[in-house]
Amino acid sequence: MDSKKLALLCRELADNKKAEDIVVLDVRKVSSVTDYFVIASGTSEPHLRSIMDEISDTLREEHDITPSGKDGTINNAWVVLDYFDVMVHVMRADVRERYNLEGLWNDALRVKPRAAAKAKKKSAPKT
Repeated sequence: MDSKKLALLCRELADNKKAEDIVVLDVRKVSSVTDYFVIASGTSEPHLRSIMDEISDTLREEHDITPSGKDGTINNAWVVLDYFDVMVHVMRADVRERYNLEGLWNDALRVKPRAAAKAKKKSAPKT
């Protein structure tokens, strides 16, 4: 799977668990470390765990993809899954605001979600 497709899939999986303020940054032109950052916020430790599990379990079970590394802990409110070309950052909103990854990588392009994902959201019943 190419890195952009993987990043968008991670975004979609985070969205499945109601992650907030999900951003995909294309850092290929400003970093030699990775191609994409996926940054998402959760509201509590259980919510962070749910987001992380959705991403890691689905990628492993459905795509045979496992992270090359994992850093941070749910207790510290910031966990990073390293898929080499894609780094997924899941953090509590206050931690995200403090470290401001989007500001640090403000030269990176923001990747818009797939059109299908947008259509899916629009057609979902309102509750």
